[in-house]
Amino acid sequence: MKKFNLLLVLLLSLGLLFLAACGGDNADDANESDSGSEGDSGSEESGGEEASAGEDWVENVTLLTGGEAGTYYPLGVAMADIMTENVDGVSANGVSSGASVVNANELSDGNAEFGLLQNDIAYYAHDGSHMFEEVVDGFSGVFTMYPETIQIVTLADTGIETVEDLKGKRVAVGDVGSGTEANANQILGAYDITYEDINEEFMGFGDASTALQDGNIDAAFVTAGTPTASIQELAASADVKIVGLSDEKIDQLIEEYPYYTRVDLDENTYDSFDATASTVAPLAMLVVRDDLPEDQVYELTKAIFDNLDDLANAHVRGEDITLESAQDGMSIDLHPGAKKFYDEQ
Repeated sequence: MKKFNLLLVLLLSLGLLFLAACGGDNADDANESDSGSEGDSGSEESGGEEASAGEDWVENVTLLTGGEAGTYYPLGVAMADIMTENVDGVSANGVSSGASVVNANELSDGNAEFGLLQNDIAYYAHDGSHMFEEVVDGFSGVFTMYPETIQIVTLADTGIETVEDLKGKRVAVGDVGSGTEANANQILGAYDITYEDINEEFMGFGDASTALQDGNIDAAFVTAGTPTASIQELAASADVKIVGLSDEKIDQLIEEYPYYTRVDLDENTYDSFDATASTVAPLAMLVVRDDLPEDQVYELTKAIFDNLDDLANAHVRGEDITLESAQDGMSIDLHPGAKKFYDEQ
């Protein structure tokens, strides 16, 4: 009887051990299945989002600037460096170009991702007016930067004191179809002056500076952030003067062209000469191709505003770029990625 009881106890113990082992295996299997399922699901969701962004993002980003002697070039190169150094998966390059009009066309043709333009040129491009025979679009705004001051540069010995004095003179009005030429025409027009009243010369200020020194022209229009390097260089070897606009004509220009703002230059604008004069200016702006993904533009915009000191170090006009003024004078629609960034601030 005792042997039977002992055998029964042994059998019951073995049975319990067997059940516990099976239950443990099943629990482990269930846990592995749950965690595996959650892990796979989470991995698929996360991996899917990253893969989607990675597939859509443009790795090699070209940012079109302007001539190397201007303001666009150092700031554009600095922006490209910020993008490369602060956003994974992006290698950006700031490239010298023919500036506003060229950049608008290149972006519209899909030959670059970002570009620096005047806000008036961006408007003309989308409107298909002035130097654009048809609508040139496919790009949106990211932020505006600083006034691109329209400077009428001459030498002290030309006798040119006012815009009216340009009549009968040899005047460089910028490259054909450039933003500078558009600005020159608008200012001349405010004074009822046409090309028939002057001897117009089509050239950028690099060539115009040499022509001024050599006496081959009497004045030149320059649209650029101040201090403009090429004007600084000219002033090192010549007695430079900036021709101002009258208050009446400034008000007239701003009323007719709302993207203009008044700019008052003073004796501190340039190191080597007194540039005291009043004039007008469109705003420089950064634009981006419409088809760049929203999240990529968001991250690149954020990176730039997180590193504004780098822009200030690249050129003094970089100090004008602020989050508070980023949408001032925005003449075209914002890219959704830029808009998302501003909406979160």
